[in-house]
Amino acid sequence: MLGKIVTAGADAHLQAALQEANASLVKSNPNPRVGCVLATSEGLKIGQGHTQQAGGPHAEVMALRDAQTQGHSVVGATAFVTLEPCSHHGRTPPCCDALIAARVAKVVVATTDPNPLVAGRGLARLRAAGIEVELLPPDSETARASRELNIGFFSRMVRGTPWARMKMAASLDGTSALDNGTSQWITGEPARADGHTWRARACAVLTGIGTVLQDDPKLDVRLDGTTRQPHLVVVDSDLNTPLSARLFEPAAGGHPRQIWIYHAAPDAARQAALEAHGAKLIHMPGSSGKVDLPAMLRDLGLREVNELHVEAGQNLNGSLLREGLVDELLVYLAPRLLGQGAGMSTFGPLQRLQDGLAMSFSSVDHVGEDLRIVARVQGRDAFLNATAI
Repeated sequence: MLGKIVTAGADAHLQAALQEANASLVKSNPNPRVGCVLATSEGLKIGQGHTQQAGGPHAEVMALRDAQTQGHSVVGATAFVTLEPCSHHGRTPPCCDALIAARVAKVVVATTDPNPLVAGRGLARLRAAGIEVELLPPDSETARASRELNIGFFSRMVRGTPWARMKMAASLDGTSALDNGTSQWITGEPARADGHTWRARACAVLTGIGTVLQDDPKLDVRLDGTTRQPHLVVVDSDLNTPLSARLFEPAAGGHPRQIWIYHAAPDAARQAALEAHGAKLIHMPGSSGKVDLPAMLRDLGLREVNELHVEAGQNLNGSLLREGLVDELLVYLAPRLLGQGAGMSTFGPLQRLQDGLAMSFSSVDHVGEDLRIVARVQGRDAFLNATAI
């Protein structure tokens, strides 16, 4: 049912469920970030939970367990869920079945699931079991927030590709490295730590061979309490990744991650050596002799990558921008001028101002002494509203 939710305490419980969903931000990939709150018909909250790591229990099951642990009966209760309960067997049994078995009376859902295996089937299954279902209007604040929180999941389900977020750090005049290659560190420690929080929410981090050779980064998440590491994607057309590269070292915390190297020039001996170091080699040549970047993003979608965090040099950045593959920019600007040097990307040159890539600022914040700008390519998030029913 679409319309105003009249269940007792609905607004507060939906906000609490959304807070629970946010607790899944760096945990649930590649599953969506979902929160659930259970309440009595009088509006008393009796359980809450959020989706755990892939293969672990989903939000609804966690909330039911929480209620049970507290000694509460959930018979006749209302479940407030930020995303439509799943109705299919994936890594875990259907959440619909858990709610039906628990004999809840009502389920209030913030937004439908774009997964074709669900997409309304969860709501229908609950109704068929005699459970009352209320669905928030698609333009409600909580519905929009739930879709936004799961923008990568919605992107993969609707477009077949990840939500690509490109992170860049530069001086106020746009220099990302000096002419001699020096770039560490343009921004301060708070900005660098903040960058790790954005890495942590991604399913995979993407870089290019230029960055591997120039900076030899590990590109892992180095934050206290990290429970999973995003996979690492390297664009290396000619298979020049050194076997001594730090990216092959164990990631912080000892959490496993996969390393996928996309290449264009087959070299059996080189491929065997890199595979022996734990990398997965993916041959994906384009017409230019370089990696086919659009095909790579489609392949990453098939590999269950929701959010793709790009940390690359100006050349790969420019290629991704020219190909129209970037959805969002995450830019850190330091309050200093560095003059000539490498820019943030080699995008362009353009002949007309109107040919520039139109963007909208999502947020502008101070992080330490630096400025963090999140800007979205206009129109790239249209699928969020197109999938709302």
